[in-house]
Amino acid sequence: MGDEGSDRIEAFVGAARRASGLPIEPYDASAFGNSAAMVDELAALVVAGTKRATAGLLAGYEADGSPLPVAGDWSVVLDGTGQPVAVIRTAQVTVVAFAEVDAAFAWDEGEGDRTLAYWREEHRRFFSRSGQPFDDESPVVCERFEVVYPLPARPKRQAL
Repeated sequence: MGDEGSDRIEAFVGAARRASGLPIEPYDASAFGNSAAMVDELAALVVAGTKRATAGLLAGYEADGSPLPVAGDWSVVLDGTGQPVAVIRTAQVTVVAFAEVDAAFAWDEGEGDRTLAYWREEHRRFFSRSGQPFDDESPVVCERFEVVYPLPARPKRQAL
């Protein structure tokens, strides 16, 4: 990412700090997904408040040498063009076998119809294409997060 992208991200984080009163540092900037269309779709779910979790194969973290997320981590979510759209904070991280991911996590991930059946079908397909060995016993890093900025719009209540 060039200086212009870094400057946009830092300006976005500055606005998030002012709006939330939180330190938001250190942070990383990344996108969910592996194509521009998927990244845009998942970023929109984060901004809408629907997506509150993400999952990745432990083998992927190990292959990249990436540290696992930990509660309290700050991240800037990027869209498909690299624009910042949200600041999130990791709330919980667990590592479980693929077959042990539960319906509550599938719901929190916010994708498709939010069922466990949908989650398993789509993630089996996604993880199988990752280039990492994958089966039902493969460890999956399950991360739950909260959106700190911008806060998702809440539906307006109608007067009775």
